[in-house]
Amino acid sequence: MKLREPLFRPPAEAESLIFQVAFGCPHNSCRFCGMYKGVRYELRDPEEFSAEIREAGREFPSTGRIFLADGDVLYLPADRLKEILRELNAAFPRLARINSYANGSSILAKGPAELAELKNLRLHTLYMGLESGSQNVLDRFGKTEQVEGMVRAVRLLRDAGLKSSVMILTGLGGKELRKEHIEQTAEALNRMQPDLLSALRFIPIPGLPFPSGYTPVTEYEAVEELREIVARLELDRTVFRANHASNPLPLAGRFPKDREGILHELNMELASGDLDRRGPGAIPFLL
Repeated sequence: MKLREPLFRPPAEAESLIFQVAFGCPHNSCRFCGMYKGVRYELRDPEEFSAEIREAGREFPSTGRIFLADGDVLYLPADRLKEILRELNAAFPRLARINSYANGSSILAKGPAELAELKNLRLHTLYMGLESGSQNVLDRFGKTEQVEGMVRAVRLLRDAGLKSSVMILTGLGGKELRKEHIEQTAEALNRMQPDLLSALRFIPIPGLPFPSGYTPVTEYEAVEELREIVARLELDRTVFRANHASNPLPLAGRFPKDREGILHELNMELASGDLDRRGPGAIPFLL
């Protein structure tokens, strides 16, 4: 299989067979993300990629889960996506689900009928970065998505029978936009009702400078932000994770039944005296 570094996948895809449909990200403008900086976006040659699928099918015939990389696989034209999914289904007789990264605008470009077709070809979960429900915050960091569009995209996925996994970044608003980052992120999530929700803390990426006027929050303030967002969430059935290495306190649960328990853990951590009130605290080594 032709895998090119850097290669990224969500933690939940650790056991999945990975295929790179394209190299890099077709957008690559977000100043909080260093995943594909320096990587020129490049689509795979269809014949080469088809041969790779067939070869992997012979080598790993019992594969049940596949993850398609790199960034925003839904950016591909619908016909090309369907062709890839059909080839995967043919090569892996025990295939149960195919997951990938996606942007809200790419999801909306497909529409209900095409998304339903993709679902019938075993597309299952799409991972999408909301990051913030504040358009001001997203614009500040160069993300070209619109909050309203991302909300509509997640609801469109649900209507098509597809699963959504949405990620947010605590601390992304800095001290200046902290209040609207908290309030509008919770509001957007309540409108989305994602199947899965992951909370990470914004960690500055070496080589990507802060936006002008941005003041980072402290470790204490980042945990406080998460507490304030969780307190505002009214989710009917969402799996929640905040166990990424960037988070000072690992958390997991299901909304709504575990919300009060998660709030209790956050309040205990805030009262513990262990969190840095002057700076970011220990910065994890992130691969």
